Amino acid sequence: MGTSIAFWFCNIILATIFGQIETYPFEVQKTGEGITSMIFIPGFGCSGEVWDQTKANFENDFNCYTLTMAGFAGVPAKGNPSFDHWKTSIADFIKDKAIKKPILVGHSMGGVLAMAIAADYPDLVDRIVVVDGLPCLQALSNPLFTSVKEADCSAMVNQMTSISDEQFYQMQKASIPQMVADTSMQDEILAWTVDSDREVFASMYCDFWNTDLREKISTIKCPVLVMLSSGMVNFKSSIDAQFKNLTTADIQYAKKGLHFIMFDDRQWYLDQLINFTAGQ
Repeated sequence: MGTSIAFWFCNIILATIFGQIETYPFEVQKTGEGITSMIFIPGFGCSGEVWDQTKANFENDFNCYTLTMAGFAGVPAKGNPSFDHWKTSIADFIKDKAIKKPILVGHSMGGVLAMAIAADYPDLVDRIVVVDGLPCLQALSNPLFTSVKEADCSAMVNQMTSISDEQFYQMQKASIPQMVADTSMQDEILAWTVDSDREVFASMYCDFWNTDLREKISTIKCPVLVMLSSGMVNFKSSIDAQFKNLTTADIQYAKKGLHFIMFDDRQWYLDQLINFTAGQ
């Protein structure tokens, strides 16, 4: 009996010591070797595998930490997801692991998370890369958009969780060709999204849709590379207005393709990323 109690007590102590590790709302894969670290944050509904081709170009020189957010791409949901909680948790991970001045690379919502982290913790990161993400997605069509504090996402969650698996599949299948032109990647991206937790999918979509960083990005001090998809050049004046408070931003537009620039304009994207990180 005494041994069992001691074992149980030891487990409680270990859980207390390492509890913070278990509370991160994401899974992490660490690869590569180097003095400098890169943290890759995928976009909405995607697995960290979206970065596999990118990482292959950096793992010889960098420590690469690749995240997959809880509830996305088959990773079990954890707690009550929110944009702010995910932002703070990534920052906590950097501090807890003593990762010195990493480069954050984020796609879509992941890029917006990178901007939010650099804005709230301006001394935590060395530089950030935003791949087809904007400070305020809603402002692209409505420059007067104002975010709502603690937006009620219950209607969207109820709607998304009430549809059948087949309906959700067909919804995502119809949207994927509008997001990535590279047909070799369409099935994989579709699989990630349909393997996501429906409640997390809906609540994070709602929360992200309500995010506005246009003022907050004024506190970012590090260099920022923004790579936008080719069609975004049609909204250049609106995009310039969104980034007017981010004086360290270098905004570039892809030559071809859709939202998943890392697949649709691969060489141009890699050239931009390699040149930017070479500024270490």
